[in-house]
Amino acid sequence: MSLEVRLQSRLGDFEISAEFAAGAGVTALFGQSGSGKTSILKMIAGLIRPLSGRIEAGGRMLFDSEGGTDLPPPQRRVGMVFQDARLFPHMSVSRNLTYGRWAGKRDSRADFGRITNLLGIEALLDRYPATLSGGEMQRVAIGRALLADPALLLMDEPLASLDQERKREILPYLEEVRDETGLPIVYVSHEVDEVARLADTLVLLSDGKVLGSGDAVDMFSKLEFGPALGRHEASSLLSGTVSHIDQQYGLCAVTLDGDQRLYIVSDRVAVGDRLRMRIKARDVALSLEAPSGVSVRNVLPATVRSFARDESPFVEIVLDISGQALRARITRHAFDALGIQPDLPVFAMIKSVAIGQRMLSGRK
Repeated sequence: MSLEVRLQSRLGDFEISAEFAAGAGVTALFGQSGSGKTSILKMIAGLIRPLSGRIEAGGRMLFDSEGGTDLPPPQRRVGMVFQDARLFPHMSVSRNLTYGRWAGKRDSRADFGRITNLLGIEALLDRYPATLSGGEMQRVAIGRALLADPALLLMDEPLASLDQERKREILPYLEEVRDETGLPIVYVSHEVDEVARLADTLVLLSDGKVLGSGDAVDMFSKLEFGPALGRHEASSLLSGTVSHIDQQYGLCAVTLDGDQRLYIVSDRVAVGDRLRMRIKARDVALSLEAPSGVSVRNVLPATVRSFARDESPFVEIVLDISGQALRARITRHAFDALGIQPDLPVFAMIKSVAIGQRMLSGRK
């Protein structure tokens, strides 16, 4: 399944011009409030009509201004999940789940038992929304969207109304939906943690324009997008496999793609798990020599790929760690003292405690 979007629109004085393409998995529309994320999502759903452009999902043309195609929302086979669950309070969970396909008059091919098992809501079927937690309600809302037999799933900041505990509860289920359904999922968020954990493709938006789009790991490593991602949130996404768990010290060894080893603190992983880890640039220190007698458990040989220096007190650096990109932010004073230049071999130091559990995700 694939999604192709090219559209132009004007909402009052606000102009939107967006073009991007994505395949199965999660495409994150990321940007600050007012960047046009939700408006683009509503255009894909058919709730707002663009001035011009085209939207194609899974080989079906949903909108084409030149060809005269503009399918109404019920015919677009789009599942929509909003910030709030929008469940019917007078209906049981079971009836809420099947309402979408009944209202859309669809003979859904989605298996009811498989979806409820996937989302862990089998025990909730006879309950009513008033008795559910926020996380449970959102899981039911996602199930309702999936059971309506969508060709495309749209999520408009589905975790925004949840507290941190509820977010931790529901994120693994979102990963299961991403990995098991094969649907293109367009996910709107302004939370870097969510994007880093879930996204396969990242579309970076600002003032209604696409600054860039592509593989999420690559996008995070590009220095030119640092300001849009947020200076304090600039990060790298490293991938690897859990190879050993030290129960005595509570440390997990992750063998990175490229064979270097990274130690993290987590009680939620098992040997063999594939992980994507988010490491903030401000948590990476550099040394010209392999340090000894330090508390930092992660000392990784690296090579300087590139850097961006401006009038701020900091310099952004991209390192190569056995083929993966790692960002570091150091002061201009340290940059000059170390003599940083492209292809310089260095050692990157990362505290294990800096890779928090909110920054971990299982990847199949």
